[in-house]
Amino acid sequence: MAEQEEAVGAGTLPRNEAYAATAWPTEFVAGVDAALAAYERDVAELGTTPADPAVWAAVERAVLALNGVDEKLGGHIDTITREELCEYIDVVMTAAGVDVDALAARRGRERSGLTDEWRDW
Repeated sequence: MAEQEEAVGAGTLPRNEAYAATAWPTEFVAGVDAALAAYERDVAELGTTPADPAVWAAVERAVLALNGVDEKLGGHIDTITREELCEYIDVVMTAAGVDVDALAARRGRERSGLTDEWRDW
């Protein structure tokens, strides 16, 4: 959004082509940021060898929080944003040392379907 606002201000991007503020309003971005920050804290608190139910509970809380943000603010999670959010959920778990492939397999899921059980977006 900042890049587009800068380009509009510089006259290199027409205002009607600056889509970011409409696609991802400030309230939406703040809500998503808050949900993801809470998820990061949840995962960090799991420790070095978290039990599957605790990991899945962290994912569920994050997805439900994102569902709430998306519903409250009018459905701003499009396909690309959905894929990025799902990837971020995976990346946070991976960075914490969770074997995401094994976690998903133990639940009969593909790695790409980590959020499917709770996701409305």
